[in-house]
Amino acid sequence: MQKRKLGKGNLEVSAIGFGCMGLSFGYGPALDKRQAIDLLRATVERGITFFDTAEAYGPFTNEELVGEALAPFRSQVVIATKFGFAQDPNSGLNMNVMDSRPEHIKEVAEASLKRLKTDVIDLFYQHRVDPNVPIEDVAGAVKELIQQGKVKHFGLSEAGAKTIRRANAVQPVTALQSEYSLWFRNPESAVLPTLEELGIGFVPFSPLGKGFLTGKINQETTFAKNDFRNIVPRFNAENRKANQALIELLGSFAQKRKATPAQIALAWLLAQKRWIVPIPGTTKLHRLEENIGAAAVDLSPDDVGELESAASKVDIQGERYPEELERRTGL
Repeated sequence: MQKRKLGKGNLEVSAIGFGCMGLSFGYGPALDKRQAIDLLRATVERGITFFDTAEAYGPFTNEELVGEALAPFRSQVVIATKFGFAQDPNSGLNMNVMDSRPEHIKEVAEASLKRLKTDVIDLFYQHRVDPNVPIEDVAGAVKELIQQGKVKHFGLSEAGAKTIRRANAVQPVTALQSEYSLWFRNPESAVLPTLEELGIGFVPFSPLGKGFLTGKINQETTFAKNDFRNIVPRFNAENRKANQALIELLGSFAQKRKATPAQIALAWLLAQKRWIVPIPGTTKLHRLEENIGAAAVDLSPDDVGELESAASKVDIQGERYPEELERRTGL
């Protein structure tokens, strides 16, 4: 597996990372713990060194899973986790309330260190921008954790260009994690130029469009009751039918290059910038191997241009988030 560096902090990771959320949360029933541990360890054995989790996934159970699975490989891997939601006496975490107060950030760091079975968090992201806490205070809190040796790198998630600049002025931001793929290209207008200027790495989540860009989802597909996609406008049956045009295009392009649609979607991201590291997730070993294969798909500038030209003619239907969740992004 090729390596890439995120940010001026030179955080070196595999060119493709692994998004761990779906093992525990968000996409239907959690994977059996033993199976999940086996999959994570198989991921390391295949050369992936970059793993993404968060206290919110579960909540808490995903960090515990990642900590247990990766403990034998801790010196070989980079673990990213996130803070930013309020505590709840019943469920443990209130996903509807942001809380990035400095004292809470430090509490989350201590709890995450224990769950991850580690003495340092490699990359600590603010999960979503908290409108009630100045980003300078957030960056200052993480800076203190870095000075104490409890965190190595600071990251932001779904932050806008102005917030990135303000945070970076207090504590250099190593990476921004936001959604980016062939069917969600909004970061290209303001965020990517800002990252390039400041020397910040970019970690696209949902690089396969929450599974849609694999070509395995159509208007007939049904999702489990606790699958997040049930509330995503882009995934209602009517929009899935309309958006098949992008899948047909991707499939045709992939077939000519002896690759799969998922591999082309990931290869397209890798071809954008050397400091972009996508983090697809999966619960299946054969999908993991397919995703890893994308690193060997070399798209030329002409290939990229041809793909983007064709994709630009497809009018994607449906928003990527319900309105109340979209309001938390791009601040």
